[in-house]
Amino acid sequence: MPEGDTVWNTARVVERALTGEVLTASDFRVPRLATTDLSGWTVAESASRGKHLLLRLTKEGRPPYTLHSHLRMEGAWRAYAPRERWTGRPAHLIRVVLRTARSVAIGYHLHELMLVPTAEEESLVGHLGPDLLGEDWDAAEAARRIAAQPAASIAEALLDQRNLAGVGNLYKAETLFLRGIWPWTPVADVPDLTATVELAQKLVASNKGRWSQTTTGSLRRGETSYVYGRRAQPCRRCASAIQKAEQGERITYWCPRCQPDPAG
Repeated sequence: MPEGDTVWNTARVVERALTGEVLTASDFRVPRLATTDLSGWTVAESASRGKHLLLRLTKEGRPPYTLHSHLRMEGAWRAYAPRERWTGRPAHLIRVVLRTARSVAIGYHLHELMLVPTAEEESLVGHLGPDLLGEDWDAAEAARRIAAQPAASIAEALLDQRNLAGVGNLYKAETLFLRGIWPWTPVADVPDLTATVELAQKLVASNKGRWSQTTTGSLRRGETSYVYGRRAQPCRRCASAIQKAEQGERITYWCPRCQPDPAG
C-alpha cells in the first residue's frame, strides 16, 4: 500500500504537470463522474493528506472544487506530454484523464474518486489524525489519540489513520523494530508514545522526494529495511531470524529477540 511519502511524491508529480494550467478536457471513467466536464477549470493546487490526494480547482464565477482520490493498494497517477504514449498501466485501469495544453495526467486504479466543493473537503479527510508530512503535524496530538485506546495493539494503532495520517505497514514495522517494541504490545504498555510517533514521522519524512524507500540509510537492493519484507532472514542487529505473521487484517514483521514478547 502506498504510504504517506509515496502519496506526497505523487502529489508533486501531478503538481508539476497541472498546477497553474487550465484544463482543456477531462475524461472520467467511473459511473459517478462519467458526465463531468472540467474543461475551463484551473488547477490551483495538488496536495496530499495522509494517503489521500486532493486536486483543488478554480473557475471564475464558481466556488472552488476538489477532486479527491485515494490510492489504496494499486492506485497511481502518471503524467505525460500531450503526444506521449501512455505506458503507466493497462488502459482498462484508467479512471480519469486530465488534459492541459502542455501535459496529460492519468489516474490509474483510483479509489473513492469524488468531486466536492473545496469547502466540504473536511467531510472526506476531516477524520484523519495529524499528517506526518503536513503543516498540522503534532506528535503530542498523535500520541494523545493513540493513548485513547489503551487496549489496542501498538501496531494497529500506528496504522489507524484517525490517530496519525501516513503510516503504512512498512513504517509501522520499521518504527517498532527501532523502538524495540513487540507489535502486539498494548498501547497502555508502550513506554513513550510520543517518541514512537516522532520516529515514525522522521522515517516517512526522510523519503520525501524519492521513490526508493529506506529506513536503514542504504538504497542498495536488499539493504533498505531492518525487518519489513525480510521473513526468515537474519536480523541486522542480533542475527535472529525475522518473523512474519498476520495481525488484524495486515501482515507484520519483527525480530523476536530485539522486540521480545513481554510475556515471554
